[in-house]
Amino acid sequence: MLDICLLGTGGMMPLPYRWLTSMMARCEGVNLLIDCGEGTQVAIKEKGWSPKPIDVICFTHFHADHISGLPGLLLTIGNCEKTTPLLIIGPKGLERVVNAMRVIAPELPFEIQFHELRENEEVIDFAPYKIEAYKVSHRVTCYGYRISIDRKGKFDAARAKELDIPLKYWNKLQHGETITDGDITYTPDMVMGEARRGIKVNYCTDTRPVPIIADYAADCDLFICEGMYGEDEKEENAKEHKHMTMMEAANLGKVANPKRMWLTHYSPSMNKPDEYIDKLKKICPVIETARDGWSVELGYEEE
Repeated sequence: MLDICLLGTGGMMPLPYRWLTSMMARCEGVNLLIDCGEGTQVAIKEKGWSPKPIDVICFTHFHADHISGLPGLLLTIGNCEKTTPLLIIGPKGLERVVNAMRVIAPELPFEIQFHELRENEEVIDFAPYKIEAYKVSHRVTCYGYRISIDRKGKFDAARAKELDIPLKYWNKLQHGETITDGDITYTPDMVMGEARRGIKVNYCTDTRPVPIIADYAADCDLFICEGMYGEDEKEENAKEHKHMTMMEAANLGKVANPKRMWLTHYSPSMNKPDEYIDKLKKICPVIETARDGWSVELGYEEE
């Protein structure tokens, strides 16, 4: 199972009724956070989730509304007695930016490890997550992220019996181990079926609607996308500042065909995102205008 919570849905500045955009994922006891604007740790507490087991933080880019909450969150995580390393992923310059912010959080009981993104597309494995970063189109270097939970194929007991593989090795083969017994070697591919559909969530914000976004969002269980402006007359403003309108996001959703789609990163001037929903659903029926604290539990498809 993969738990997803959209902690906040605001862009530019936090409001009394809307925190800045941030997403948290939980799977197998490993927690992942995307972006950490001002107020993120308050949003986590309001949701009732704990910051202690956050093991990975991914930054889309280094504008303040996506990173200014980091020092406080690091201190809170430290006060929760975390001692295992924290991996932080983000664009080039990540280590310099984070270390500059740590002037007010210099002593932590855990190590920070950095992965600076240098390519247009990169894959980082951090079990149980496969984290795929891809460059989008904003005023500064910015990445979208797709996180996946892979699912192995079924174990073929009949095939294992047919090959006379001892029962004591079955479990190890199921878990990907290669077994050598004398001059015989047993490999997982001998008894495992093809990989099955896992779980995929795509998150992207602060960008123009470039095709790569729909590519990564294709057939996702959940597609979280920027919808900064709802008014048609704001499209030129979106183009100038390299943001996206709700209609542009809906058209990406139409192409990607995800199972669910949530809009986020609303302009402070947008008081009621829901007022555009009927128009949006005509383009992408699964689209929703998300609100702070929305969460969903995603599981594997039934067979």
